[in-house]
Amino acid sequence: MNADASAFERLHPAVQYHVVNSLGWSSLRPTQLDAIAPIHEGRHCLLLAPTAGGKTEAAFIPVLSRMAAEGWRGTSVLYVCPIKALLNNLEPRLSRYAGLLGRTVEVWHGDVAATRKRRVLGNPPDVLLTTPESLEGMLVSPRIERQGWFGNLRVVIADELHAFAADDRGWHLRSVLSRIDAYGSQPLQRIGLSATVSNPEELLTWFAPRGERQVVGSSAVSTDADVTIDHVGSLDNAAIVISRLHRGEKRLVFCDSRSSAEKLGAALNQMGVRTFVSHASLSASERRQAEAAFAEERDCAIVATSTLELGIDVGDLDRVIQIDAPSTVGSFLQRMGRSGRRAGSRRNCLFLATTDSALLNALGIVNLWSKGWVEAAVPPPEPWNVVAQQALLMALEAGRTTAQELVDSLGRSFPELPIDRVRLMVDHLVAAGHLAREDEGTVQIGPQAEREYGGGHYRDLMATFTGGALLTARHGASEVGYLDPTVLAGQGDVLVVLLAGRSWRVREVDWKRRVVWLEPAEEGGRARWTGGGRGMSAELAASIRDVLSAGEVNGVTLSRRARAAFDSVRDETPVAIDHLPVQADGAWRFRLWTYAGTAANRTLMLTYKKAGAYRFDGLGVDFRVDPQRAMRDGAVGSVPEADVIELTTGLKFVGLLPTSMAISVVKARMLVDTVKVLGPLGSVQAMIERR
Repeated sequence: MNADASAFERLHPAVQYHVVNSLGWSSLRPTQLDAIAPIHEGRHCLLLAPTAGGKTEAAFIPVLSRMAAEGWRGTSVLYVCPIKALLNNLEPRLSRYAGLLGRTVEVWHGDVAATRKRRVLGNPPDVLLTTPESLEGMLVSPRIERQGWFGNLRVVIADELHAFAADDRGWHLRSVLSRIDAYGSQPLQRIGLSATVSNPEELLTWFAPRGERQVVGSSAVSTDADVTIDHVGSLDNAAIVISRLHRGEKRLVFCDSRSSAEKLGAALNQMGVRTFVSHASLSASERRQAEAAFAEERDCAIVATSTLELGIDVGDLDRVIQIDAPSTVGSFLQRMGRSGRRAGSRRNCLFLATTDSALLNALGIVNLWSKGWVEAAVPPPEPWNVVAQQALLMALEAGRTTAQELVDSLGRSFPELPIDRVRLMVDHLVAAGHLAREDEGTVQIGPQAEREYGGGHYRDLMATFTGGALLTARHGASEVGYLDPTVLAGQGDVLVVLLAGRSWRVREVDWKRRVVWLEPAEEGGRARWTGGGRGMSAELAASIRDVLSAGEVNGVTLSRRARAAFDSVRDETPVAIDHLPVQADGAWRFRLWTYAGTAANRTLMLTYKKAGAYRFDGLGVDFRVDPQRAMRDGAVGSVPEADVIELTTGLKFVGLLPTSMAISVVKARMLVDTVKVLGPLGSVQAMIERR
């Protein structure tokens, strides 16, 4: 008997039968077979596979097998995703698999109607698809009988684990799972699904700090793909190129902002291209309609943000097109992995750069990819802001608890952090009134926390991200999506906006209910959503420098326009390696090209702000005076504390922390050691003196 047959035969007989006869699969994929043994044996697992590589089935089929073999009852499996659209997309598929064994699957998140939630509460499913925030809501809700809901849980599957780990939602998820463990007879088996990352062992250890662990699948980067880079100069020109290229084929176009996706979608529709739009500010029904129509049609395009990067099935694609560039190689791999799924086809991606800087970003990304490099999935350091959030939510969950019990619970959720600093933070929350200490020594939610977060049943406290105060846009009885209030400013009497790739006239704004009533318009309109800018890693910045120095990227095709634009940028951009390149423009403004990334250049700019530094990006810092003079006059030091404190405004819940702890969070996440910015060049002072 070969190894594949042996692995398959470990599955419960009913699962084996349905895989072959009901699903019609002649075999399972290698990762799916390799996952059977460790999942059956209860080990924590990280399953790695490229986009459309069958990770969901690799986890779910062995879990169903255990469910059948061990007779699990009640809600025994959590399936957690970073976005609600992915949960909605997975539900029919997982319901079909579970239904073959007489088991049930339900979705629970913020878009699920209250009537459906009441039905779920009355008849709990075997598998619950949800988000960390919805789990948090269940843990603190007085309407949920927590022991009944969480006491039978055996397994949690975290889809797109690398996406969770990339920000504070990963810390939130892990703490929620630790709290759920307290309701069961044994800790949950944790199974993470991830795209390619360079540090799978470290990622799994972070996700499951205790117990036996195993990584299943390969983290190798495939460079077998057709990649082309073009320079089109504007979003309007990109629309023209897309309308003329690949007619009769299905095209998935990625943009990295909602406003760009709307503008491009509207332009393509005006040019007669059957176009759909998908992003996070569209209503769930709009997204579902767009994704379903796109999956069924052939000659069409769908313009999307990262919402279609994370696992949502939109059927077979012919082409992937990227406007400008994603910020990471991992994101590029997931997007390109949407193509090449049919037999005989290859993965492909066409970059359409609208600016010179976007061209450099695209070249830097594909240069790293061509070398088989991909980012590590590293959670944000110093997660004290999440610890503070969890302290308040644990107090809400318990009603009353002792300070020591709260410290112990936080220690279990965040074992990497020093317990004495956890205790210090809890004491600070009590002193600030966010927690209230009772005479008998217990603590509960405090009056200050009630004032700041109590609205909407503490809804804002349950999410580590800020959603923004958007307006609900409606046409008749239908919800179209959500608009940023700034898009309504300064348009005169006739307001026309873009949403879902269509033009709408604003008929009425109900500011009290935060509803915008729309009616269709012929054409035109604006799209705008506020949000933070993207950062550039030190690795990407260095890759751009390498590309500028070498003048080429192996395995990538540049169009004639891209080649001409690249040659022009190379002629104008210094890349000296033996010294820091300084470039002056005609207006006596200077640019220090560091190729060090956003965090390093932010640090340099803030350090030398008083000496003339005033702006930065991932590649350099701009000065109002010669940087040599600025650095000579201002010794290498640290960022002023006032500037560090100002940076704390971008981190949610950091206001709950003592000032010293808030500063440590910002320094760890947004700044670097000043001297290290210059790498092998040594200290700034020494370099300046040598000149």
